[in-house]
Amino acid sequence: MRAEAETLVQSIKQSMGLLRRHLDVDSSIRRLAELNNKAEDPNLWNDAEAAQKIMRERTELEDRLGSINRFESELEDAVTLIELAEAEDDALSEKEGVDQLKALKVEAERRQIEALLSGEVDGNDAYIEVHAGAGGTESCDWARMLFRMYARWAERHKFKVEIIEETAGDEAGLKSGTLLVKGHNAYGWAKTESGVHRLVRISPFDSNARRHTSFASVWVYPVIDDRIEIDVKESDCRIDTYRSSGAGGQHINTTDSAVRITHIPSGIVVACQGERSQHKNRATAWNMLRARLYEQEIERREAEASKTEASKTDIGWGHQIRSYVLQPYQLVKDLRTGATSGTPAEVLDGELDPFMEAALAQKVSGGAPVEVADVD
Repeated sequence: MRAEAETLVQSIKQSMGLLRRHLDVDSSIRRLAELNNKAEDPNLWNDAEAAQKIMRERTELEDRLGSINRFESELEDAVTLIELAEAEDDALSEKEGVDQLKALKVEAERRQIEALLSGEVDGNDAYIEVHAGAGGTESCDWARMLFRMYARWAERHKFKVEIIEETAGDEAGLKSGTLLVKGHNAYGWAKTESGVHRLVRISPFDSNARRHTSFASVWVYPVIDDRIEIDVKESDCRIDTYRSSGAGGQHINTTDSAVRITHIPSGIVVACQGERSQHKNRATAWNMLRARLYEQEIERREAEASKTEASKTDIGWGHQIRSYVLQPYQLVKDLRTGATSGTPAEVLDGELDPFMEAALAQKVSGGAPVEVADVD
């Protein structure tokens, strides 16, 4: 077999070996057998919440074990195709086999990174908040573009997306918005997006067609499990109700159904207006506040454990992570990893995986620089 194919095969086998070790295949097979037995129990759904957790775990294990088996089978098929093509001097079939290896290598590396999402809440659903920066209509429009970008990214992954809160800009766009993204590892993938995002473009709101720079911040935090206890004193919070400003029909805009909770000790503010019922919005807002406080505590623990510089973990307003340039040239560049794309339209339509993978790979390597290819 020729050198290129040999190199690809070795790389795929290395990734598969890491996947096997991380998953602990033998233990996973035994655990899957236990879950299959539980799933066949006719009394399983007497406790719907426990049943859902069992079925979710079973699906995840089936997916992980199935992906390893599929990789091994597809690798064997590609190698066989190349060997037969070489024996028959069939250059076209040989190229087809090498292309299959290249696609397998990309998928294996992605699975390898995903397997390393081992934080205690990486597998959870995620809240994604977007806030417009200074700059009026320009920044509000940029916030709306980011809001759509994350919704499209979630849809590409077949995650379920719910709009929790939208506060419209005075003329266009959004002042703020919150998405709830539901799916396995939603938080693990999206967590690297927290920070400030910068847009450079010819403004559609400027009659002189001048170039403008806009900023918006993104904050990603996990939906926390009910088993995780976060003590929040109501006396430490200010609760405000107000009329919803987003879409939703006459009723949602004419009643004080929206709820905003301010946690005074930390300064954290959460809001929910997704439901017509103030009671439901209040319950969701409390869950969001608990999640934000939990995420803050996790950050504090990680910072203490790693002893890293504050600038490496700061996700506050002043920490720019990515630039999106639409004029005078086309480029998206992540300032942490160096990952770039020459097709901003695709990125803004949800093609975020290469950026997320590069950021996750950097986290896995302890913040060391990683080799990154252009993502276009």
